[in-house]
Amino acid sequence: MRTHPLESIKSRFLTAIALVTIILAGSLSMPRAAAAYPIFAQQAYENPREATGRIVCANCHLAQKPTEVEVPQSVLPDTVFEAVVKLPYDLKAQQVLGDGSKGPLNVGAVLMLPEGFKLAPEERMTEEQKEMAESLYIQPYSEDKQNILVVGPLPGEQYQEIAFPILSPDPKADKSLRFGKYPVHVGGNRGRGQVYPTGEKSNNTAYNASAAGTITSITKPEDGGYVVTIQKEDGSTVTDTIPAGPVLLVAEGETVADGAALTENPNVGGFGQVDTEIVLQDPNRIVGLLGFFALVILAQIFLVLKKKQVERVQAAEMEF
Repeated sequence: MRTHPLESIKSRFLTAIALVTIILAGSLSMPRAAAAYPIFAQQAYENPREATGRIVCANCHLAQKPTEVEVPQSVLPDTVFEAVVKLPYDLKAQQVLGDGSKGPLNVGAVLMLPEGFKLAPEERMTEEQKEMAESLYIQPYSEDKQNILVVGPLPGEQYQEIAFPILSPDPKADKSLRFGKYPVHVGGNRGRGQVYPTGEKSNNTAYNASAAGTITSITKPEDGGYVVTIQKEDGSTVTDTIPAGPVLLVAEGETVADGAALTENPNVGGFGQVDTEIVLQDPNRIVGLLGFFALVILAQIFLVLKKKQVERVQAAEMEF
């Protein structure tokens, strides 16, 4: 039985779609090292903000760095506005990369908006915002958390400021929302983390001696780094493996204390968190406020006119 040409085309199309889906799923489940840290948080934590108020990026990016955010004081419903996250750092700084070499810092950010706020759709963006969106890949934290946005890693030299185009909700269309003041939480990192979500150290942190004793040997594996052997007072030995990247501070024959630094700390990046507020303003309140101002102005005008009238009457009586 011959297959109809349309059926053959349909079968090939479905096969192609399936292959693309598998490739995309694989790229998400096995992310590249350069694009790892936003996915680390998304995979490891259902919510990026802990009960203590700390954003979970701080669990891997241990150093503190300043982060700033600019949002309007208030916004009207169903309007597009920008939230700008600023990630300042010294552009001359070089970080340790995954292979131990030095390179420029990358940056990333997480923006936690109130319920109902979300990334603006492309048709609601300005031309400038569309151009910016083409160079960024801003995505929701998860399917059920469209109000939390993550971006990165991005080249830090180009993106010390990241503008998020945001669409405000309309409480009239969604009765579960209301007008009022809401908190906004922002986290920004620059550079690689010092600890992986598994608890293992990266090569972008300092390494310490696991025991007190004398360093009997230091060897260099083929893949880089060092293996430091320490002989304790009881004659037993321990080894500390240091990956490629950190600069060694000790030499054979030296005596070290438990926890003493074996390498310098190569980290030049860090994480910063800032909280602010935004008001979802009811347009009727603005109209009412403008009406109140108009009444006050009219009342003042009438008082002035009344005062002038009284002065004229008094002047006329005096002349009489």
